[in-house]
Amino acid sequence: MVRITESLIRQRAEHNNCEIFSLEEISLHQQEIERIEYIDKWCRDLKILYFQNNLIPKIENVGRLKKLEYLNLALNNIERIENLDSCEFLKKLDLTVNFVGELTSVESLKHNVHLQELFLVGNPCCEFGGYRKFVIATIPQLKSLDGKEITRSEQLQALQDYPIVQQEVVEQQQAYILKRTKEKEALQKSSEEKENNKLDHRQNIESKQSNSDEEENKHETNLDEDEMNRKFWEEPTNYTPESRLEVHRHIEKIRKFKDKDKNQDKQKPRRTLITSEGRVLNVNEPKIDFALTDDEENNQFILDLAVYRHMDTSLLDIDVQPTHVCVLVKGKVFQLVLPGEVKPDSSSAKRSQTTGHLLVTMPKTQEVVKAKPKSTSRTRSATSTKPHTQATRTTQHSEKLEVDPSKCLSADLSNIVAERKSVAQGPFKFHQQKEPGRISDDFQDNPEVPPLMD
Repeated sequence: MVRITESLIRQRAEHNNCEIFSLEEISLHQQEIERIEYIDKWCRDLKILYFQNNLIPKIENVGRLKKLEYLNLALNNIERIENLDSCEFLKKLDLTVNFVGELTSVESLKHNVHLQELFLVGNPCCEFGGYRKFVIATIPQLKSLDGKEITRSEQLQALQDYPIVQQEVVEQQQAYILKRTKEKEALQKSSEEKENNKLDHRQNIESKQSNSDEEENKHETNLDEDEMNRKFWEEPTNYTPESRLEVHRHIEKIRKFKDKDKNQDKQKPRRTLITSEGRVLNVNEPKIDFALTDDEENNQFILDLAVYRHMDTSLLDIDVQPTHVCVLVKGKVFQLVLPGEVKPDSSSAKRSQTTGHLLVTMPKTQEVVKAKPKSTSRTRSATSTKPHTQATRTTQHSEKLEVDPSKCLSADLSNIVAERKSVAQGPFKFHQQKEPGRISDDFQDNPEVPPLMD
């Protein structure tokens, strides 16, 4: 049963910015509604109300709609016209294809002085003799009945024949009411028999389940359901409110049954991540690229997972185990077996702000001890004829000078730099250094001149 809710009304009031207090028109057709409720409390300013093609059996809860001008209740299960006398401004009432059999109930519309149009075509009361004359004489303010204009002469003739027509209508109405009572009793008896048959059918299915395998039993159950569905549509029934409601219930049941089968077919079997023997499997459900790097220098594994760039980080769930790493990407599993054991507590994860990639760093449990590269050295003798000691290096290995501190207590700083004569420089012109041991041609040695000081 579909109920009228505030969310449903707001959804149908999009043209009014989803505001319901000032709503003047609303359409609630084809919603499988079985009762009119809350409309007169939430939408007091309604002028036009559409309720066609639902399962409403009674006109109710519309008395407070003082501004209502048009009410459409076509294709419902209404059997009596009532509870509309408070709708003071009602101008048009549509009850096409309902089950109105009490034609005398149209007398309740006398107080709707503004009512001009009435539609009752498709109702059982339309088959009564004198139907049109009775309605025209009962509701004198009408201008049109079932889409046909009421003329002045037709109205006068209906008023003249009203006493005779009224008696005929009452007799036909009583016969119809008696017929409806018998139909309800027969329908109630038939529904009880169907319930008993369903109970027996369920017991047979349960007994078969205990004696047959699941696939065979499922096949037989589907055959039984198809057989019952075929019999339901082939069985002749009268067109009554109860039969219309039963058809609706049956269609809804079949629809739910098909939706259930579709959901079961869509559900995939759960993927195996770890076998029964305890072997961890590699899984890549999201089908994304990845790279696993063995960083020997830092003794760790680095997993680079190419996660979608614009995906929110809250949709990622990372689980690092000693032998494998598992990442949930939007509910899909990515699992990778590691080539060695790692430390889950020391592992870390970070995400790139530019590419969106997920970088998981996992330190190894066993630390690798590396051998340091060997260096060669040569000892130079201190007794060298040269003024200073020079350390020679090869192109492949660096050499270091080893000094015995017991033999050399202090360093001789005078031999570190080669002795070089200073060259005097003039204020405007630099003098070139003369080569040692070379004497110019115009040089004259004067023994009285003292030697220059260094």
